[in-house]
Amino acid sequence: MAPEIHQRGRARLWRLVDRQHGVVTKRQLLELGYTPEGIRHRLRVGRLHRLYPGVFAVGRPQLSLRGRWTAAVFACGLEAALSHLSAAAHWGIRPVGIGRIDVSVPVHVSSRPAGIAVHRRAVLVPADVTRHDGIPVTRPVTTLIDIAGIIRPGQLEAAINEADKLDLVDPESLRRALDRMPRRPGIAVLRDTLDRHTFALTDSELERLFLPIARQSRLPQPETGCMVNGYRTDFYWPDLGLVVETDGLRYHRTPAQQARDRVRDQTHAAAGLTSLRFTHAQVRFDPDYVRATLAAVVRSRLSAAASSATSASS
Repeated sequence: MAPEIHQRGRARLWRLVDRQHGVVTKRQLLELGYTPEGIRHRLRVGRLHRLYPGVFAVGRPQLSLRGRWTAAVFACGLEAALSHLSAAAHWGIRPVGIGRIDVSVPVHVSSRPAGIAVHRRAVLVPADVTRHDGIPVTRPVTTLIDIAGIIRPGQLEAAINEADKLDLVDPESLRRALDRMPRRPGIAVLRDTLDRHTFALTDSELERLFLPIARQSRLPQPETGCMVNGYRTDFYWPDLGLVVETDGLRYHRTPAQQARDRVRDQTHAAAGLTSLRFTHAQVRFDPDYVRATLAAVVRSRLSAAASSATSASS
């Protein structure tokens, strides 16, 4: 390599390495003008450090997490992408794990480098993959589908909420995207999770399911649909000073809806009422939790009333 070419090649190499978190491939070095003997020399003197066949760390062997992710993807070929739990960590919707790095490849790719969990998939189309911080990675929707079947339900709900908070995908858009996709592992679990927690009941269905729960919590018959402090309430016990509101959506309420909910709850609190808020899905799918919460609040309200009466009579 001529001196001037060598100088330009080094500058281009360092720009590339910076974008790739300290990692370079043999193919890229050859394209930059380095010879096989030059690559071997740099390995001998410690300027390059072999991570996987044809994948090197430049300068020092220690890499950042993003460098390790980049190296794992490069080790699996040009069509590979970070995926599953590793992709979820890269997007920030799941904590970083300490196990093997997950990489997805088309089904025809046979490589399986040590320390990498290779996922061969018949369907890995360009629409599934993007680049995030310079690393090929499955898109947020694909990532959520991939992890849906391998993490616990509560962890999946948390990942969906994190994706929403980070503006990667909101639950409604995610649910619509699932309907447009061909069948693949994880879609059914993710769809069921979303449907369960965006579950909505009609007023008559809500009363039919909620009123027996209230009776089992030793509550008398409430007033339903009445106005309290200027707001229509779902269920109201005037003697207990208790209001119960229900929401059809668990995951995604707009800022305006959330602000109205807060003002409503604050208004009831200022009037000395206890305001509880349950989702329709909790009423339908988790009645034991609703029942226990109601019973605890009733005990608290009755105890406070008894203490107040004792203080007034003394």
